[in-house]
Amino acid sequence: MNIKLLKLLGKNARYSVAELATMLGADEKTVKDQIFEMEKSGLIRGYKAVIDWEKLDSAAVSALIELKVSPQADYGFEEIAKRVMMYPEVESVYLMSGGYDLCVTVRSKTFQQVAMFVAKELSTIDAVVSTATHFILRRYKELDVILTDGDDDRGNFSL
Repeated sequence: MNIKLLKLLGKNARYSVAELATMLGADEKTVKDQIFEMEKSGLIRGYKAVIDWEKLDSAAVSALIELKVSPQADYGFEEIAKRVMMYPEVESVYLMSGGYDLCVTVRSKTFQQVAMFVAKELSTIDAVVSTATHFILRRYKELDVILTDGDDDRGNFSL
């Protein structure tokens, strides 16, 4: 496994094989073969663009939802996480340590739709003990990509 290659792909998955080979000091065939093997083994699960949804007129609403759950016998949190991640609104699901068990990020068109999703879908799952919803008001950085254009909500942000 080539950690340097993974870091480069994590930073910019649009690098060409030729660019990656140059940066790694390797030949293109070796880099292409390594990427293929990492995809085949499931180490690389996909490639995704980081989108600044606030730039769209029809921007969606995002929320981070904390779930406290009762783990199921013989399955722990796995079956609950699998059920939650199948909803189309759900972007990510994480098992957490601390005050809650699962962290779920969701995206929908309105605050009301997120609230109804939590009330009608997540909170009605038998294993869910409680939920806490935190609406994301602004994203500054996501997946190592800075989303600000150099100014904050007061107009004077710089790096």
